[in-house]
Amino acid sequence: MTSFAIVLLAMIAAFLGMRLYSVLGKRTGHEQEPVLPRERATASPVRLDDKDGSTALAPASADTAGLVYEPAAEAGLRQLLATDRNFDAGRFMEGAEAAYRMILEAYWKGDRDTLRDLCDDDSYEAFADAIAARESRGETLDNRLIGIDSAKITAVEMSRSEARVTVRYHADISAVTRDADGKLIAGSMSDASQTDDLWTFRRQIGSNDPNWVLDEAESA
Repeated sequence: MTSFAIVLLAMIAAFLGMRLYSVLGKRTGHEQEPVLPRERATASPVRLDDKDGSTALAPASADTAGLVYEPAAEAGLRQLLATDRNFDAGRFMEGAEAAYRMILEAYWKGDRDTLRDLCDDDSYEAFADAIAARESRGETLDNRLIGIDSAKITAVEMSRSEARVTVRYHADISAVTRDADGKLIAGSMSDASQTDDLWTFRRQIGSNDPNWVLDEAESA
């Protein structure tokens, strides 16, 4: 590979990293609106239909595979859009998929700093406790997210002070656990398991901080 190609790839990686960090990085109150790269083709953003002033969801998508939300979430999305007209479901899902990958990889690596930035207090403590228990046993994880097969908004809850959006992820993950000597004690890198996870993100309504943090994570 030529030196020019190496420099070009480095510039691209840095650019994508900066866009990702602007959405889900440190919450300083001065971050830009969420804009994240996406690793697979998705439906176009779901927006309010401004032409007639209604609050109906308008899926402006050429993707015949479906929308970025499930029908059960439509009422909650309407309420959220009525409260925050800057909310963009498609853009939110870009960030939600990126957060899924970043949080999983941080947990697998034991990267507490990244988890601290992306999770609320309770979620962070759950991850940190699991990491500490793993470290006490001298175990390491050699996991890999093969790909996210689908991700959709399943529920939206609103209160006066915050919004909570739940996303269902179907993904393929290769999982391997090794002991202190690097010996394989569980899992296989040649076989991927399909996950069915429900993650809930929350954000303060009206806040100048555009970031959403992980509020709850569970397997469906």
